[in-house]
Amino acid sequence: MKKIEIYFIFFLFFLLSLIIGNRLFFIQIKNGDYWQAIAKGQQLSLKESVGERGNFFLEDGKKILAKNIKKNIIYVFPEKIEDKEKTAEILEAIFNQPKEEILVELEKNQTFKKEIDDSQFQKLEEQTIKGVSGNEIQKRFYPQNSLAASLIGFVNEAGNGQYGIEGYFDDLIKGKQGFQKEQRAPLGYLTLFSSGEDDLNPPQPGSDLILTLDYNIQFFSEKILKEAKEKWDIDLGEVIVVEPTTGKIISLATFPSFNPNQYQKETDFEIFRNGAVQRLFEPGSVFKPITMAAALEEDLITPETTYEDKGYVNVGGPSIYNYGKRVWGKQSMTNVLEKSINTGAIFVEQELGGKLFLKYLEKFGFFEKTKIDLQGEEFSANEILRQGYPRDFATASFGQGIEITSIQLVRAFGAIANGGKLMRPYVVEKIIKDNGEEIEIQPEIQGEVISETIAAKLTSMLVSVVENGYGKSAGIEGYFIAGKTGTAQIPLKEGGYFEDKTIQSFMGYLPATNPRVLIFIKLDNPKGVKTAEYSAAPLFRELAKYIIDLWQIPPEGEESKLSSSPFATARERE
Repeated sequence: MKKIEIYFIFFLFFLLSLIIGNRLFFIQIKNGDYWQAIAKGQQLSLKESVGERGNFFLEDGKKILAKNIKKNIIYVFPEKIEDKEKTAEILEAIFNQPKEEILVELEKNQTFKKEIDDSQFQKLEEQTIKGVSGNEIQKRFYPQNSLAASLIGFVNEAGNGQYGIEGYFDDLIKGKQGFQKEQRAPLGYLTLFSSGEDDLNPPQPGSDLILTLDYNIQFFSEKILKEAKEKWDIDLGEVIVVEPTTGKIISLATFPSFNPNQYQKETDFEIFRNGAVQRLFEPGSVFKPITMAAALEEDLITPETTYEDKGYVNVGGPSIYNYGKRVWGKQSMTNVLEKSINTGAIFVEQELGGKLFLKYLEKFGFFEKTKIDLQGEEFSANEILRQGYPRDFATASFGQGIEITSIQLVRAFGAIANGGKLMRPYVVEKIIKDNGEEIEIQPEIQGEVISETIAAKLTSMLVSVVENGYGKSAGIEGYFIAGKTGTAQIPLKEGGYFEDKTIQSFMGYLPATNPRVLIFIKLDNPKGVKTAEYSAAPLFRELAKYIIDLWQIPPEGEESKLSSSPFATARERE
């Protein structure tokens, strides 16, 4: 080869090297950031994600009722897999599942997912498997299982809160959406999420909630409902414990209950409803103190006012009788509550008249929601009652023919215990935002329905119910307890009432001189027991005694009970 040809070839190589070097310089140095972004763009992408849902804590701020846990989910897309036999072999070692079973799933050509642990997920990250992608998701977890389930509610598969607190506060506790980077493994098959560093507009967590519930009292409340099921085979049951001076819910238990971690297993959706706020019922005789409060406030009766009981009253239609058709003769208003006399309640309602009676039912909040912070609260406008027929007013005076919820009744009784002030019931006492800001929920007075003086008089009458009347089985030595029993017939859908089914309840508060706690026990259709005197009242005593011991509420001496009592003067006049 001639020298000139060799020089020419060398020159061509030199020229080509210059061109390539110049191009590399242009790509790597001058426009390096641009091409690096292009490369990263092929490996990284932005994915919209949601911040963690807020946690629920009990009132002590330590025990958790609801939190989030992370789960590794693997999605398999069989139609994108070229060699199913080989893929099944790889997944066999990762899933700890026979290859044959995996192959059967792949042959169906239907997308499926599996939950795997961290070690399995790590193994999968080390592989390059076309048609398989991984994701780390949040899952709601309830460490206490069924405890307070009807109050808490649950989070569905779509991540939305349903029922109870989860539903009511869904917008507040649900994390805010943001964007998170995701990275692809070689060949772009398995998706691996970044750690969240350098995320653009990262997702924000939701607010945490501190509840008013006392763990021990909630647990004990659910325990006595289970006892009621064993003793009397109840259909449904409720226990509500509230601080009457503030409206704080200390316990709200329902029976039957469910495990929100496994809500999908329930076939009857009725179990998700919180009966205390979502189920209407006719309360029966536990309602009589409300009628009495109205007439006392209007100065139409006193605790000593008497009437003559003949055992029945005629107000149009069939006669209305006392329980067991008993005839009591001359009785005071205190006796009416002690012996739960239906005709006595009718006497009081007739002294009031229909307009005043309705006025006080409205003041006590029976025609509206309580505004408790739980999803799906129901109420009845009681349109039939408000039409003004004398017979409807007569039966409503002792709790028949009027529909209310348990939480409405608790709020109304709380007003009697709280000097006439109607308090909004609530279950969340503090909201902690993701930036650390704390919002404390303050007690809310919704109205003043009766005076403090009248509340004291009525409390004295209710103490007499426990000391001398049908509420004796609720009594605890050394303490004044104000309370009232209720045994209500259950209405039939077609009209009339069941002959053999009742709702038995007891409402009481203590110490009556300075109430710290109000308790409502409600048992639906207990078998083998006729009245609340032998069912709900003893359960009240059991729970009240537990709370007294837990909170170390000191006993009241006989002299101090009367001298310090706000209703001492009222008792002396009896």
